[in-house]
Amino acid sequence: MATDILVFFVPADDTEDVIEAVCAAGAGKIGDYDECAFVSPGIGQFRPLSGADPTIGSVGELEKVEENRVEITFPREIKADVIRALKAAHPYEEPGFHIIRNDA
Repeated sequence: MATDILVFFVPADDTEDVIEAVCAAGAGKIGDYDECAFVSPGIGQFRPLSGADPTIGSVGELEKVEENRVEITFPREIKADVIRALKAAHPYEEPGFHIIRNDA
């Protein structure tokens, strides 16, 4: 079974809730373990533009937020479910994420 890696950025205080949501969708399983994730802290920045409805910050103002980078594996065939769970649980209007394809 092919597994890929979801990488996303989330405010530090919301990290556990978002990880729980993507795990409930089937991510985070490695062998006989579940809820496996790597979390590293950092500072995210963004400027909401006209038309945005930001959860944090104000339109036109640069915002810097303590965030975590989360890396979590998932079976390739449930990609759509995992992304839906991420977007539903994430506090941001437009969560930052990407998928690393793992062909190993």
